[in-house]
Amino acid sequence: MKRQALIDLAAAGTVLLDGATGSNLRAAGMPVGVPPELWVLEHPQVLLALQRDYLAAGSRVLCAPTFSANRLYLERFGLEERLGELNAALVALSREAAGGRALVAGDLPTLGQPLEPAGTLSYSRAYDLYREQAEALAEAGADLLAVETLMGADEALAALDAAAGCGLAVVCTFSAEADGALPFGGSARDGAAALEELGAAAVGINCSVGPDQLEAVVRSLAQAVRIPVAAKPNAGLPVMDEAGRARYGMGPEDFARHMLALRAAGASLLGGCCGSTPAYIRRLAALL
Repeated sequence: MKRQALIDLAAAGTVLLDGATGSNLRAAGMPVGVPPELWVLEHPQVLLALQRDYLAAGSRVLCAPTFSANRLYLERFGLEERLGELNAALVALSREAAGGRALVAGDLPTLGQPLEPAGTLSYSRAYDLYREQAEALAEAGADLLAVETLMGADEALAALDAAAGCGLAVVCTFSAEADGALPFGGSARDGAAALEELGAAAVGINCSVGPDQLEAVVRSLAQAVRIPVAAKPNAGLPVMDEAGRARYGMGPEDFARHMLALRAAGASLLGGCCGSTPAYIRRLAALL
């Protein structure tokens, strides 16, 4: 999918994204500390069932479970040489779930550390990490690319710059605080404006907080850019239980109601992040 095609799709009406992947895989039995890519490929029916439920709920874009399938993360498990193979297999699995009825986004992550001079990661290293995975996802047949949970404008620019050669629409979403501030400095508004200038197809917010805290941020983004704005927040703020597991307190009804406020504030790509399930997307679809 080209950049303008995604822009036109969002202009024609609200586009429902999917909800969380990781928190649902954990609920289905994925242990903490294992490489998610391998676990998914060893338990493909878990992902197929989840994504088909999202499709039935109304999602028209499914994110392939490739969030941690870049060299930086795969090195922790000695899997970096299987990067191309893993991204290809995971995209193929999501395309099977989509069955031609939804777009499949190749998912790319935050690198989790600030770039120089605030940190030790160079722009060129970040660029190479993103380029390698973006090319693997494009070759695997992803319809578009989604760079999620970005924590700073510099890494967002590196990701978009690296993905430019793939010819696919790129959606970039920040993990921002309720005031729009980014963990590595700067604001989501300023970062979004810079991404639009570089050719992003859509910009927005994901993860971090619940939809009840993001109305002002979404409105600010919608005023700052002319491209579509995405909102994919958590199901409220997480609370850790006695076993160290995150629990999210916002149910589908409240989540969907607050998401309607984000749509009114200017978001046209709507979905959920941590703690959300197909029930959240189904309720949002019903209200829309």
